Amino acid sequence: MKLLVVNPNTTVSMTEKIADAANRVRNTATDIVAVTSSMGPASIEGYYDEALALPGLLLEIAKGEKAGASAAIIACFDDTGLDAARALAHIPVLGICEAALSATAFIAQRFTIVTTMERSRLPLEALVHRYGMAGRCNVRAADIPVLSLEDPQSNARDRLRNEIAAALREDKSEAIVLGCAGMADLTMDLRREFGIPIVDGVAAAVKQAEGLVALGLSTAKRGAYATPVQKPYTGTLSTFAPQDLLAR
Repeated sequence: MKLLVVNPNTTVSMTEKIADAANRVRNTATDIVAVTSSMGPASIEGYYDEALALPGLLLEIAKGEKAGASAAIIACFDDTGLDAARALAHIPVLGICEAALSATAFIAQRFTIVTTMERSRLPLEALVHRYGMAGRCNVRAADIPVLSLEDPQSNARDRLRNEIAAALREDKSEAIVLGCAGMADLTMDLRREFGIPIVDGVAAAVKQAEGLVALGLSTAKRGAYATPVQKPYTGTLSTFAPQDLLAR
């Protein structure tokens, strides 16, 4: 199977990190196709960035499905554009936040998401509520810009470790969910350091996507995720009319 993994920001080095995390856990018969959005913000930190990342994300979803992808993963922990992508595509589309929370729920009663910036904490709390985990999952922010995770000279990794330690001490958490795709490369080191389950959403989504394809399941196309109604789009978004995007 061909599995599309879309980084909805425009930072190529982050896509490479995401691709490595996906390839470490894929089945031998799975081909990971990791792509970087061609337009939008360099990182997604808050509602404004998220909104402007959607056109580039949807373009890559449409292209990937046409190229034969069996499923797609949106590699941003905000689950950026997840509902829109599911409406657009006929293949399964997974978000790494939903994937990580559902995987962690199998192995821990109480757990904490440790994310980057404070402005990302409240949106993630909304996702935790949406996914039915509000009674089990806390959200913390380490107050580190996403792009600082790409800078070996920054103190981002130390701040992340400190926040994980605080979650274990104060939240009494049994497991930690890494709340940013840019943290994927730290998973194994953090597991060894803290001796607890550390869950990366990219890896969780890869295994769940493979499972959905093996089961022959795809997104329901009636009701909420019905194919968008054909209509004209104007201005800068004129090429994003659903019928045009799907025909590319």
